[in-house]
Amino acid sequence: MDLRQQAEEILAALGGKENIQAATHCVTRLRLALADEGKVDKEALQNIDVVKGSFSANNQYQVVIGQGTVDKVYREFIQIAEVGESTKDEVKETVSKKGNPLQRALKTLGDIFIPILPAIVTAGLLLGIHNILNNPGIFFDKASIIEVYPQWAGIADMIYVIANTAFAFLPALIGWSAVKKFGGSPLLGMVLGLALIHPSLLNPTDYASAAMEGNAPVWNLFGLEIQRIGYQGQVLPVLFAAWVLAKIEIFLRRKVPDSFQLLVVAPVALLLTGIISFIVIGPIMFIVGNAITDGFVAVFDTVAPVGGLLYGALYGALVVTGLHHTFLALDLQLIANTGATFLWPILALSNISQGSATLGVMLATKDEKLRGLSLTAWISAWLGVTEPAVFGVNLRFRYPFFLALGASAVAGTFIAWRGVEASSVGIGGVPGIFSILPGSWGAFAIGMVIVIVVPFATTYLVAKRKKNV
Repeated sequence: MDLRQQAEEILAALGGKENIQAATHCVTRLRLALADEGKVDKEALQNIDVVKGSFSANNQYQVVIGQGTVDKVYREFIQIAEVGESTKDEVKETVSKKGNPLQRALKTLGDIFIPILPAIVTAGLLLGIHNILNNPGIFFDKASIIEVYPQWAGIADMIYVIANTAFAFLPALIGWSAVKKFGGSPLLGMVLGLALIHPSLLNPTDYASAAMEGNAPVWNLFGLEIQRIGYQGQVLPVLFAAWVLAKIEIFLRRKVPDSFQLLVVAPVALLLTGIISFIVIGPIMFIVGNAITDGFVAVFDTVAPVGGLLYGALYGALVVTGLHHTFLALDLQLIANTGATFLWPILALSNISQGSATLGVMLATKDEKLRGLSLTAWISAWLGVTEPAVFGVNLRFRYPFFLALGASAVAGTFIAWRGVEASSVGIGGVPGIFSILPGSWGAFAIGMVIVIVVPFATTYLVAKRKKNV
């Protein structure tokens, strides 16, 4: 395939050089800031061999190409378009003034979590492997693998240490990414996150126990007593603290002479933010975070099937808007507060469902290009990346997308009714079963059967009847 020619065709379909303001790419997509999205010839774009789909989200026009190939196409594209190489932040800055305040806020939250997603997903997968080795009743009756084969105990413990690091130091990861997003120094954000989980601070559970015994540790600041509590696993405290840190740092950079910045900016910004965090931000955001998770827990405790139905039906639509990344924060908050999340298993089934619908298209079509696209998109979706399936195949014909949503709604209803939970977030597809609590494997497997069989069979039958693939 002549990738330069493909890039030229993409540029022409996007409205030419004058319509390109900035261009970057992610793992699978070109991400473009366009002057006028109305100039895009979507039909011509869809007929380009290398293009697997296109859509507009968060005021960026995104062209799905696929892993590996997207980088090569991007190199050709920026040369032809004469726009120069841009970072994701520069493209986001170009379109940052578009959208309403809520859209911008949700986009910001997604931008913070996307960079740390690989670490969290990898940690979740490794924790799933640890669960298989450590939990009884999976392969042996009332016994775990390491109980039957003690020689595996060391490797199981090592896996846990490696995997749990991302969750144990989660505020540091969020602090790094959030401060970078808000325009501050990422390293200061990491230090701030680590300060909020310093070993000398009691975690919330231990602090509550100490408070009941009347010996909870406090700082005495000129008569004001401040709780010496850590925020292990918490999301909201470090998010808001990172915003404050970035704003203070930016202000000081403007006001302090260059010769004194090294001695003044970072120490003052970090000290002020740390004090504010322990006095105001931490306690308030801890209460807010608990209230949010308590609300979701209450819904799933009282009307779990309804919650599963709604989340199963809507998650695929959230992928289209790009808002699905914001729910990662809620998953992490649930894990921190309760030790497990009931939302992530539904996410995994939704991804499988979209892949199964794509498989139905693949087997029903006689178009060789569509069959090849569907094959790669199906595998990608079952491994947790649904964009090629959703934008390249399912939304193109519409009914596969909605049939997949229906199947994931049914499966979500079932596993919510059965109380399926995951101990961590992992790969949101078929391998996701490794993150499910062992006692729920059977119910989750039934949910997997639903989202594998139903979308595939219904999509295949409808496609054959419509004869439009």
